[in-house]
Amino acid sequence: MMISVYYRQEDEWILQKVDEICVRQRKSRSAVILSILEHYFERGKKMGQIFRDMGLISEKQLEDTLKLQEIDKQRKKIGQMLREEGIINERHIQRALTLQRK
Repeated sequence: MMISVYYRQEDEWILQKVDEICVRQRKSRSAVILSILEHYFERGKKMGQIFRDMGLISEKQLEDTLKLQEIDKQRKKIGQMLREEGIINERHIQRALTLQRK
């Protein structure tokens, strides 16, 4: 995938900040920009919403799992329920947790 970023001269300072992060984290400019965008769109969301946004589950799967979660006496977490169903794995859960906490 290729992304082009167009900016005005007055926005140059933003890319300088991005470049500073690139050096600190030893990542490419595009990786840092994508990370910033990901953080912006996913912070504060519930885990199920993040799984859906990541393309791991459909809206219907999310709704069905939330309904099951409501009637579950043990009140399992949605990630645990989806993992037990074989829909997601531990790596997906850890990635979603990382996004949620940023």
